[in-house]
Amino acid sequence: MQRLSASSSKTHLCNQNYKLILSSFSLIDNHNLIPNPPAYQSHHFSSKPQHFSTSSQNLTKDSTFSSHDNNRETPRFSFLENKPNFQKPHNSDSYTADAEKVYNILRKFHTRVPKLELALNESNVVVCSTLVEKVLRRCGDAGNLGYRFFSWASKQPGYTPSYEVYKSMIKVLGKMKQFGAVWALIDEMRRDNPHLLTSDAFIVLMRRFASSRMVAKAVQVLDEMPKYGCEPDEYVFGCLLDALCKNGNVKEAASLFEDMRVRFKPDIRHFTSLLYGWCKLGKLMEAKFVLVQMREAGFEPDLVVYNNLLSGYAMAGKMQDAFDLISEMKRKGCEPNANSYTILIQALCGKERMDEAMLVFVEMKKCGCNADVVTYTTLISGFCKWGKIEKSYELLDSMLKEGCQPNQMTYLHILLAHEKKEELEECFELVKEMKKIGIAPDLSTYNTLIRLACKLGEIDESVRAWNEMEANGLSPGLDSFTIMIHGFISQNCLVEACGYFKEMVGRGLFSSPHYGTLKELLNPLLRAQKIEMAKDIWSCILGKGCDLNVPAWTIWIHALFVNGNVKEACSYCLDMMDTGVMPQPDTFAKLIRGLNKLYNREIAAEITQKVRKMAEDRGMTFKMYKRRGERDLKEKLKAKTDGDGRKRRARKRQWGPRQGRPQAGVL
Repeated sequence: MQRLSASSSKTHLCNQNYKLILSSFSLIDNHNLIPNPPAYQSHHFSSKPQHFSTSSQNLTKDSTFSSHDNNRETPRFSFLENKPNFQKPHNSDSYTADAEKVYNILRKFHTRVPKLELALNESNVVVCSTLVEKVLRRCGDAGNLGYRFFSWASKQPGYTPSYEVYKSMIKVLGKMKQFGAVWALIDEMRRDNPHLLTSDAFIVLMRRFASSRMVAKAVQVLDEMPKYGCEPDEYVFGCLLDALCKNGNVKEAASLFEDMRVRFKPDIRHFTSLLYGWCKLGKLMEAKFVLVQMREAGFEPDLVVYNNLLSGYAMAGKMQDAFDLISEMKRKGCEPNANSYTILIQALCGKERMDEAMLVFVEMKKCGCNADVVTYTTLISGFCKWGKIEKSYELLDSMLKEGCQPNQMTYLHILLAHEKKEELEECFELVKEMKKIGIAPDLSTYNTLIRLACKLGEIDESVRAWNEMEANGLSPGLDSFTIMIHGFISQNCLVEACGYFKEMVGRGLFSSPHYGTLKELLNPLLRAQKIEMAKDIWSCILGKGCDLNVPAWTIWIHALFVNGNVKEACSYCLDMMDTGVMPQPDTFAKLIRGLNKLYNREIAAEITQKVRKMAEDRGMTFKMYKRRGERDLKEKLKAKTDGDGRKRRARKRQWGPRQGRPQAGVL
């Protein structure tokens, strides 16, 4: 596999003043670098639960966990600030209170930086790494809030960020897709705190690149590490393979593995990562080939390998092969664990073979293998999926009697079953039961409550759940905001929907993959003739420096045009072209048609002239661009007409032809 080295332009950008880069918030070009991945957890590499599941809800335990974890001790970091300065002793409750205080200040003033800094200066909080970590965790996915506080804290005299703070900031910047700033942060660590820069930081970067499907840049990190004084070893290389396989780039990982066999000696972790990846993709032949390679290299399959292969069979629906593999494991002295049986149970639940799933559950207990929370949750999920809520409650009671503590996921499946039946009262009662046994609701729990309350028109209940969520220290993520915005739109509460949308943008949660929410908000605003509110939403997006590409501009321009604001649509089209973004051909054709109907040839000529020049700059003829726009527009209109016709015919088939007036004498 070709590996890329750092370019001179990247080096120049990274050497710029870090705080100046961050304060602009446009940061460095996204093509340059790396976000931060989640902590390393996978095949033989971590003791954190990680699983390979056949359903959308990941339930089974880590089929890739092994005692091999002990073969290499993961470096641990425990660094104090270099200067103790004004950091007086604090207890945990004090830090929590200060973190909540800071979070409220960030929420209130995050759009006004001078006032924010003044409020933070007057807050009298003691800046230390513990507080900064708590604040960053409290901000959750709201990257802007976390960035603002880190930027302020870094300027405080006597404070030096710890390793954990740097790591948290890499995650924040990675989620915000500010890849160049991540490298700038790495450069700052090398310059100011070189002792904090270890291979673990680069592993985090690799994972973020891999999760963004930027394979070449993930591999590039291996080349960059020696420049920062960190030599990659077999463990680091294994982490890269694992990250690639988890994110579906198994083919690239296999190619890289072959290219690097001389540089990095293969071990069982490398083979397990590849086997996991192929099984996850359902390519069992490739997985079996990896198994052969593993044995040729002198490694015998362990429980982790068998469980991965078991998951592959279950996912492919080859249940008999899966049962045969369980028998083979027993013959070879590799006793199946709770995870092994849970894989089978989950596959059977997915096919509505609940009786067989329960038989496996009974067999598991007969073999002396105790069911854990994941096993029970898998069964509860299966019964809920097929509408058997009462059976789920029976299993819940059973696990409590056996001393197996349920978790949020256990209750979430029952909540989702109640949501499907639109039973809001039962949902709130179940959440109360959770709290009674000491299980705090998480974001998924609150999202379910909010979504159902909005669907049923209980807006007050959704707001109450939202406020309770924030009061419990949970920071709403993108899903929470999207659910709330859609709920308000469905109840025609457009002012409230706009408020939540602007808050979402302000927290740095709005990005290009979520333009559907923007479209669903703009269209009802314009239909209700609230054009100023719609413009305010657009100005908010522009003011926060959001990445606006062709689809975003197209949504806004089409929304204006469809709702009769042709001149406004043309004005924003000109603004779009001023930023260097060329309109789609059908957008241009639609606007020109509208202007011709209004006899506004002046604006039409201006738009045509700019489009002609942009087409030439991009190496295409204006005639071809215009022809394509007319063709696309006709195809869309035809598709819409055909779709409406199909709907009418479907209604006619369902309800029959309309009856005329009754004949005389006919009732």
